[in-house]
Amino acid sequence: MKTISVLKKDLEFNSGLASLIEALKSIAVSQYRALENKIKSYERFISAIESFFEFLDIKEIVHPFLIPRQKRQIVIAVTSDSGLLGGLNMQVVNYALRELETIPGKLIVIGERGKIYARESKMPFVTFSGIKEEERYGQAMQLRDYVVNKFFAEPTGYLRVVYPRPISFTVQRVEVVSFLPFVPATKYKTPEQITDLIFESDPADIAEYLIYLWIGQKLYEIFGLSRLAEFAARFVHLEESAQKIKDLDKKLRLEYFRVRHELIDRSMRELFAARIAFK
Repeated sequence: MKTISVLKKDLEFNSGLASLIEALKSIAVSQYRALENKIKSYERFISAIESFFEFLDIKEIVHPFLIPRQKRQIVIAVTSDSGLLGGLNMQVVNYALRELETIPGKLIVIGERGKIYARESKMPFVTFSGIKEEERYGQAMQLRDYVVNKFFAEPTGYLRVVYPRPISFTVQRVEVVSFLPFVPATKYKTPEQITDLIFESDPADIAEYLIYLWIGQKLYEIFGLSRLAEFAARFVHLEESAQKIKDLDKKLRLEYFRVRHELIDRSMRELFAARIAFK
């Protein structure tokens, strides 16, 4: 049984730890709100890119971005460099590994935490540094260029990205997004509708460049959403830790008062016994 001095020190430690967690929660909230206001939606840009496919006869274009050359894929797992995410990084890596069990291929891991979990799987992988807000656009373009070069250098048919998406401030969900083969959201036009168009470049080259732009923009958006999910998951994990400390503090206080009452009772019994013996 712990002594009353030890219990008192534990209570003081828990109080300090609870204050620290509250401060970290406030930081996570402010970071989330600041990034949420900074992140912009580029739906108009994406729609503009996809609208060009209305004038291309996709069915007649033979290109690796549109027609898989081989049943092999590249899977990108987007994780973070920091902890306190409640296992979210592990979920991302596990989803990516399950994708590669279905269709074999290459694993690319973003972030230090993902590297730790990927090493445990014994599967070879390529790593990129974790997302930094001030470098997010450059990192997205760098990854885009690397993946596109690999796609042409090594016969590959599919590209998928696994990342944590913030559904709300308290809910995050791991999503798997299929990038390639590319399927535009716009409806195809019939060949009769596009016969009057004159293309200075080959339609396959036009499609390649449009998809190249699309991949970079989508990666940039996903990197931003992953950072949002990171701050939200950290807050949730800290909130759970704060609740555990409250429960532990409650038990410690009960034990502290029980030991304290036992000491008082024992002192009173010894005092009365001494008085009786003295008489």
